[in-house]
Amino acid sequence: MVAQLPSGLYRVDIDGSVTITAHVGGGLERNFVRLLVGDRVVVELTARDRTRGRISRKA
Repeated sequence: MVAQLPSGLYRVDIDGSVTITAHVGGGLERNFVRLLVGDRVVVELTARDRTRGRISRKA
């Protein structure tokens, strides 16, 4: 993760070339997993918009 944005959004850098905006998936919110800038995360991309995604878990 590169940056934490307002409203529960995060800026995530993929392979050093693509930057997307992602939100936290339901499982992480329920278990209150703290995400910090610099953490490695697994992101699921949406089919419609490749600049948006969902953080599914920490790597």
